[in-house]
Amino acid sequence: MIVPRNRKVAPERRRGVDVRWRDLAPDERHGDVTSHYRTVLDCARDLPLPDALAVADSALRHRDIDQERLVELALTVPTTGRTEALRVATEASRLAANPFESAVRGISLEVPGLRLRPQVWIEERGFRGRPDLVDRRRRLVVEADSFQFHGTRRALRRDCERYNALVVRGWTVLRFAWEHVMFERDYVRDCLIAVTAGPDRRADLPPTLLWTA
Repeated sequence: MIVPRNRKVAPERRRGVDVRWRDLAPDERHGDVTSHYRTVLDCARDLPLPDALAVADSALRHRDIDQERLVELALTVPTTGRTEALRVATEASRLAANPFESAVRGISLEVPGLRLRPQVWIEERGFRGRPDLVDRRRRLVVEADSFQFHGTRRALRRDCERYNALVVRGWTVLRFAWEHVMFERDYVRDCLIAVTAGPDRRADLPPTLLWTA
């Protein structure tokens, strides 16, 4: 929670809340809440990159903010937090379908040499589809699969056929569940690093990637 400097917050209202005191211009306040731009920039400064990117993507997707203006405002952020704010502002995309997908992309930004783009159409040898995240250069597809849309027999069969169609055309497909992205980010990151490294450099996998039936 962001509050103006010198504003007192009663102890009972601070319980379970991360309170931060900062200067707020009149146009950065809408009643008792901060403006869309200020909210996005504060999240960019204070939250982990995957979470901050999810907030920025959502604001762009709902047309609450303009990216060019967001970048301009990020450049005016004080030295502490400016780098983080500018990174989120430049990496944000209105094309992201949902916060789940945005968080995966946020994790991927920590993997050198990997550039996943949201909602990219692939049309190749009889296949036409739009995966969640795509790195064309590496022929890598990353899917953020929620049980809500993938938890039926029909969905399972369709998913198998879709992912098989990509693999037989030379694409690598990684799938992550909501629990991976929310609670096991090291696992997601290690998978992306391993795939980016190439098959000849995967002899020693990290503990997160060890698996037995």
